[in-house]
Amino acid sequence: MAKQTHEERDATKKVVDKFKTAASDTGSPEVQVALMTKRITELTEHLSTHKKDHSSRRGLLKAVGMRRRMLDYLAAHSSSRYLKLIKELDLRK
Repeated sequence: MAKQTHEERDATKKVVDKFKTAASDTGSPEVQVALMTKRITELTEHLSTHKKDHSSRRGLLKAVGMRRRMLDYLAAHSSSRYLKLIKELDLRK
């Protein structure tokens, strides 16, 4: 994977700061789903211009599946946090 630029690092930090549940939180399901959503958006934009990039398409499908599993986990363990997260990220359901 390519090295992150300062802008990408700042964007990732903003997402983590918005969705963290504690001061030093970087691994909660909310943060992970938000970061996956950011990555999915980036891959979708990339694939709209590079239609034949099949390895990126596979990465997109893996990221969508992983996000779905994290959302299922969150829904099973804390439905209130799940509903709040999908509302904030403007995801379906």
